[in-house]
Amino acid sequence: MTEIRPGLDFDHVTVHEVSRHFGRRRAVSRVSFVAARGTIIGLLGPNGAGKSTLLAMLATLLRPSAGSIQYGRLQATDAPPELRARIGVLGHDLFLYPELTARENLAFFAALYGQHDAEQTARAALERAGLADRGDDPVAGFSRGMRQRVALERALIHNPRLALLDEPFTGLDEASTMALVSRLRGLRESGAAIVLATHDLDIADGLLDEAIFLREGRMVQSLSRPEGLRSAYRHAMTVQSRS
Repeated sequence: MTEIRPGLDFDHVTVHEVSRHFGRRRAVSRVSFVAARGTIIGLLGPNGAGKSTLLAMLATLLRPSAGSIQYGRLQATDAPPELRARIGVLGHDLFLYPELTARENLAFFAALYGQHDAEQTARAALERAGLADRGDDPVAGFSRGMRQRVALERALIHNPRLALLDEPFTGLDEASTMALVSRLRGLRESGAAIVLATHDLDIADGLLDEAIFLREGRMVQSLSRPEGLRSAYRHAMTVQSRS
């Protein structure tokens, strides 16, 4: 496994007054929250609310225009490349090689992250994805849901401290969705911090430790251990639209 230099590990991520502008457009405006280990935070809001932009900044792929992101005591602006060894990202682009088998894809990324036995790591990941019997099939022949399951394991192949998931339930049937929910709960219990963006409020209901409601780049409300998520979402969006 990749060695982490002292001071590069972290048990929480602090987002403080973060904004991101693209020219005159404000994609994110003064958002603050803390993602602690052992928690699942949901970013909830309509298209264009700034969810994906926030995830990109947390992944160190975008720099904030203002405000700060801190990984433990380390500022994102000072973070060396090794910090990314503690971050796992699942985005709209699944980053899989379609001509390779599922096992070859996962073994490649396991080796990239310095896992001791890449082949064994890949086999274990296929078991978790429920795809052990399809491991030697090219990903090009997989359904969207199957590719999504492989991509999730690709994002988690190195046991990241921080997992960033953008619409992780896309294309999954009910059985795969429940398996993913179970996987996320296990990841939380293992001590990871998880930040996910989703439109699937019914699935997220009961899963989140904190819900952050976003609209037009602004954080309009946050709730700890939210219940009745769909009703809370509707209320948050209605209040914002009237303000």
